[in-house]
Amino acid sequence: MKLYKTHSSIILEEQQRYYQLPATNWDDLVNQDNLFSELQMMLTSLEPLTDWVPTDLMAPIGQQEVWASGVTYLRSRDARMEESKKAGGETGGASAFYDRVYDAERPELFFKSTPMRVVAPGAHVRIRADSTWNVPEPELTLFMTSSGKIVGYTCGNDMSSRSIEGENPLYLPQAKTYDGSAALGPCLYVPETPIESTAEIRLEIIRDDQAAFTGSIAINQMKRQHDELASFLFRECSFPVGCYLMTGTGIVPPDDFTLRSGDEISITIDGIGTLTNTVA
Repeated sequence: MKLYKTHSSIILEEQQRYYQLPATNWDDLVNQDNLFSELQMMLTSLEPLTDWVPTDLMAPIGQQEVWASGVTYLRSRDARMEESKKAGGETGGASAFYDRVYDAERPELFFKSTPMRVVAPGAHVRIRADSTWNVPEPELTLFMTSSGKIVGYTCGNDMSSRSIEGENPLYLPQAKTYDGSAALGPCLYVPETPIESTAEIRLEIIRDDQAAFTGSIAINQMKRQHDELASFLFRECSFPVGCYLMTGTGIVPPDDFTLRSGDEISITIDGIGTLTNTVA
């Protein structure tokens, strides 16, 4: 099942049919450990809509914070090490931190975005004016309830300023958190069982009506387990209405690629759908 958020209602999709839910408070609806069962129960008293199509959507978020995890794929570790070296780091110096994080027991977790900074499907994401090397990071994003249970998934775009990130590990917050630096959507996917491990994440960047970059990876290439990441996040943090967690990227454009204004970024994840945004 999929939940879509609009300006006036919450829409449930089941077997390619759409239903308007009686619930109007997003946070109360999604923050349920038995969310799939609750949605099934609601369906029994609803009639399908005849003319609704998923356009002009809001991001599937209410008051939830968005966090992120890094260096969860081998390719991400290598990319972090490469960007540190390009910024003047030496092997055994700043770049070596990412090698250690990849193998460490404790994952890298960082705050990504407030709800206000999350961009909706079809809206504009941004690149920083003080960064010279910018990329999207397509990520399977978990939704966890206030108890820490994973009940849903969405597509996430973790916009990243690689020139700033590689200059110094302490600059990570500036490289990751700024206006228009995160996008979520198109829906919140609520399956009865965890998402298939073979599900693929695909990234396509269109520039001047041509593909400037494409890439894909299966989520089973992630070293960290989803429950493991959730457990570390909830150790000392509480989230009264739940939380989103981006799980890292395994798709990294080549070092000579940087985003430009007007680029169209599409992130597709099997079972969830496609999140498309344009660079402002």
